[in-house]
Amino acid sequence: QVRLVESGGGLVQAGGSLRLSCAASGRTFSFNAMGWYRQAPGKQRELVAAISSGGLFNYADSVKGRFTISRDNAKNTVYLQMNSLKPEDTAVYYCNAGGFYGSHYISYDYWGQGTQVTVSS
Repeated sequence: QVRLVESGGGLVQAGGSLRLSCAASGRTFSFNAMGWYRQAPGKQRELVAAISSGGLFNYADSVKGRFTISRDNAKNTVYLQMNSLKPEDTAVYYCNAGGFYGSHYISYDYWGQGTQVTVSS
């Protein structure tokens, strides 16, 4: 009922930047927020950042000050600007649909296909 399509991953050197995009289609009225998760080999998937249609934000401590999430509600598209990238940011990044309850982001079971981000040292 919801389709999410990511783009923008790639290989960069430490200190470089990437911008990820995710376009949502289908039953987009069923959620009021979108987020980015990442998963590295051997590790659990973790929330990186999330944003609601009303402008609420949620960032992981490890990316605060380096990553910025934004959203174009008219286009149902969310972006993740990643600056000052570190090797530990290497992971598959997944787009997600969800909602905010208070200040907390809750993931729904809608996922993109994932895009690989690799940061070399």
